[in-house]
Amino acid sequence: MSGAVSDRSRYDRATAHLDAPFAIVDLAAFDANAADLVRRAGGKPVRVASKSVRCRALLERVLATEGFAGIMSFTLAESIWLARQGFTDVLLAYPSADRAGFGELTDDPELAGAITVLLDDPSQLDLIDSSRGGPETVRVCLELDTSLELLGGRVRFGARRSPLRTPEALGAFAELVQNRPGFEVVGLMAYEGHIAGVGDRVAGRPLRSQLVRMMQTRARAELAERRAAVVQRLRQVAELEFVNGGGTGSVESTVAESAVTEVAAGSGLYQPRLFDNYASFRGRPAALFAQPVVRRPGVGVVTVLGGGYPASGPAGGDRSPVPYLPEGLRYDPQEGAGEVQTPLLGAAADDLLIGDRVWFRHAKAGELCERFAELHLMEGDRVVETVPTYRGEGRTFL
Repeated sequence: MSGAVSDRSRYDRATAHLDAPFAIVDLAAFDANAADLVRRAGGKPVRVASKSVRCRALLERVLATEGFAGIMSFTLAESIWLARQGFTDVLLAYPSADRAGFGELTDDPELAGAITVLLDDPSQLDLIDSSRGGPETVRVCLELDTSLELLGGRVRFGARRSPLRTPEALGAFAELVQNRPGFEVVGLMAYEGHIAGVGDRVAGRPLRSQLVRMMQTRARAELAERRAAVVQRLRQVAELEFVNGGGTGSVESTVAESAVTEVAAGSGLYQPRLFDNYASFRGRPAALFAQPVVRRPGVGVVTVLGGGYPASGPAGGDRSPVPYLPEGLRYDPQEGAGEVQTPLLGAAADDLLIGDRVWFRHAKAGELCERFAELHLMEGDRVVETVPTYRGEGRTFL
């Protein structure tokens, strides 16, 4: 029996008592992915990206794994909630305009000690000061723009994030923050999304994959030199507690830089479909969702209920979930994945009966949890626990 067939049999047996749609996490795959991230990090701590997990129980599980330390959060409200739940090292990885949140943060010594906020603009300092609820010092992480710019900036690879690119700009801003009462620079973050988040081995697209590898080779070299210079400049201003970089797709190259003290990762725990396209690692699909077969329109066709859960980012086929089990199913190109029904084509359809499950993988990791209030955690062929997602706890943070 092949691995995929075996997995499908296990998933079906374990969830026979459940009515689809629902979502599961295979704990053996989740734990194996966590161990592989630690291995790839080569002794440097892995900070787990909460937006890629969005489940408190699974954040607790991975942080109990040796080699993981701290959370990278995505909103101030989430950071405060996590700190209230007992997480003591939370790095907010995106700027915030949450005035009420900053009021709460600056009025609570425990929150102020547990949460580090990201800044890259003097106006953000003004916003925080205008929102202060108390005298607590705000721990600050600066962000370095990692994008690769060629031809004088006319060609750019990488996300448009921080306006701070050079050692001079980072140094000047760090001095501004350090000299402002109530703020302290403690870290630097530099997320190389054009390396960590862009697959370099896309099936059926060899030329594109080769071009991506060429771009990433150039980007890694340029960033390593610039990041080292930035860290050297910042250490003249502040005693940095951490220098954070990377993501699931760039762990090895990021930790190879001596200036980097920790790496961030999260998507690799669930291994969504977009993370199948890397030459350097291969994770195990851990998070899946099941949709029930509700129609059999004809030979080689079944229809499942809903399933149109697109991922964020530029619109395209790679943002749709993918039918995973049974193998051999594909979307009808005229309909795709629908909000209320999704026709699936392929010979495997003829073996499916009304009420059977089709198992899907989401394109991105944590975004799956915005569709479900709970995750059924599996060990072997049993559901051993059902835990709430952020949404199930009434926490969307978006």
